[in-house]
Order: sequence, then structure tokens, then C-alpha cells
Amino acid sequence: MKYPIRFAVAATLMLGGGGAATAQILPDYMAPISGKTTAAPGDVATKDVIALNTAMFELYGDAAKVFQKNILDKHPVILGLFSGAGGRFILYRPGQPPLDAPQVPVVYQLLKSVGHSTMALAEVVGPYVDNPDNKSWRGPMLAFRTRMQSAIDALDATPMQADWRDNSRTILKNNLGFMDECLASGVIPFAKLEAFGKQQAPFLAKNVAWAAQTQVAHWMGVLADWKAQLGPDWEKTYAASNTIYVARQNNVLFSVLAQFFGPEAINSRLLLIETVSFTTTPADMLESLTRIIADRSVGSLFFGNYHLMDYELMGGDGRAAIVAETAKRGMTPFLPPLVPFGSKQWPTLITPGPGPATIADLK
Repeated sequence: MKYPIRFAVAATLMLGGGGAATAQILPDYMAPISGKTTAAPGDVATKDVIALNTAMFELYGDAAKVFQKNILDKHPVILGLFSGAGGRFILYRPGQPPLDAPQVPVVYQLLKSVGHSTMALAEVVGPYVDNPDNKSWRGPMLAFRTRMQSAIDALDATPMQADWRDNSRTILKNNLGFMDECLASGVIPFAKLEAFGKQQAPFLAKNVAWAAQTQVAHWMGVLADWKAQLGPDWEKTYAASNTIYVARQNNVLFSVLAQFFGPEAINSRLLLIETVSFTTTPADMLESLTRIIADRSVGSLFFGNYHLMDYELMGGDGRAAIVAETAKRGMTPFLPPLVPFGSKQWPTLITPGPGPATIADLK
């Protein structure tokens, strides 16, 4: 019984409480950390109220584990995850272990790697264009040149059809020629870099097209098989794909999923989840999907609309506030059109307009 009392007294001393009598018996070694603390009643009250918001997230985290189990017990779920190998698809079925789809044929990675080698070369020289006094690029370029030559030497042994291999060889040899020119002259004029870009463009365009064809054909086959396996359960299947900002428009994995889910499932059972990195773990994706589905029930409970929570909850009032505030400042508000909760439109840019929209248009 003595220890709890002792610890209580120590805690009181360290917090600077206990009154004048207690303060008189403080040893010297407590002096640096002792002292009477005060807090304004308003500050304490504010913290107590704001703590409710923190508690909400803690409670939601615990509840989400139960929600996720309930969802996976009742609904098949498909995750389409970005990867450097052309994507990863996982099928979760109630009562069964997750099923990983076979990977995209490796030729996809070969085509993409060759294309990226040219882009990487532009990154190497970009900071040093028209800067003859800075030779920092020479070391990285010499190292990259060795890798380029190794790739050219190995190309014939790769599982790539002849015309695709010939195109890839042209790209790699053009890369090598550009590097040798720069290394020989010791400078990187912009005119030389610009000419190199134009030289490579038609060959790169072919590799991009062939890689896309390989990727899409593979995943269309996988999803066709899964849809047949699930049968009637397909109609209650959820699916989600991840994307970063630059990949959200014409996102390949999401677009392939949409062909099988149809327009009515978009933003309902088929979701595009934006992230801040190319790769996202399945656990993080399931957590995001769970949160979206669970929030819908909350929105329906309080406001009578199942898709209300898919939108910024304060967004409508925020629009009204922006309109009011811009009017006060003599400004014209610039806002997107209002769309109804539960809109089925694509979660990417959909308004047509003039200008090129594909690599082919750029010709």
C-alpha cells in the first residue's frame, strides 16, 4: 500500500502542486522541473471540446476493423494496384483466401524500361543544358552508358517479338549516340537535346502503344475469368484502383475495371482512390475502401442520403460562403458546376475541348 501513495506524491510534486507546505520540502534536484503551473479556463475548455474530434478518429479506427470484416464476409472485393510490372489485381472472396492474378507478360516491362531509359537520360542532362562550365553530368552519364550498352547486347535474348525488339534497339542505340556526342564535346546544347527528343518520339510512341496493348489484353482476360467465376455475386462486388495525380486521367486499371462493372457502378461499387505515391499496399487500399463504404451508412443515418459522405461534407456550404465572400470583394466566383450526390460520371476529367488528347494527336 505504500508504493501507490509514494508515486502519487511524486506525481504531485513533479506537476508543481501540493501547496506551500509541499513546496518547502522539495529537494534541490527537483528545482529545474518544479513550479506552479496555471491554465486559463478557456484554454482547458477548448482542449476538452477539440479532444472529441481526436477521440472520433480513435473510435473510428477500432470500428473500421469490424466494418472491414463485415464487408469482406458479404461482398467480393477487387483491388487494382499500380506497379512497375503493369499492375496487380487481387480478388477477395467471402470465406476464401485472397487470390492474386498472374502478372502482365514481362514484355510489358521490357518495352516500358526501354522507353524510360530515354526519359531518364533527359533527367541526367536536364540541369546542365547550355552550362558548359558544369561537368557534374559526366559521371552519371558514363555509368548510365554502361547500362545502356549492356541492354543493347542482351536485347536479342529477351522474350520480345522481332519488330518490337528492332524498335527498342533503335531507341537504345539513339540513346547511346546522344550520350557519346555529349561526352565527346563536353557540353549539352539545348538544340542537341531538342533534336534528340524529336528523333526518339516516333519510336517511343510505338513502345508505349505496344505496352498498353499488352497490359490491357492481359487484365481484360483476368477480369473476364473472375466475373465468370463470381457469377451472380458480381453484382455485389466492390472494386477500387489507386492513382496518383498524373495517372488519374485515362487510368488503365480503372478503365479496364469499368468495362466489366458498367456505368452504373462508377463511384458506387467501382472507385478510383487518389494517393500520394505510385504504389499503395493492399491493406491501405482496403482501409480506404472500408472508410468510404462505412461513411455512406453514417451519411444515410444522419442526413438520409447514402452517397452524401462521398463528398466534402462542408462543400455545399463552402460554395455558398465563397460566393458570398467573392461578392463582398467585387470578384466573380469561379466554381465547378454542382453535381448530385451519387453521380455516376467518371472520376476524372470528362469535359471535351480543343487540343490534342493522345500521343497520336500530337502528330
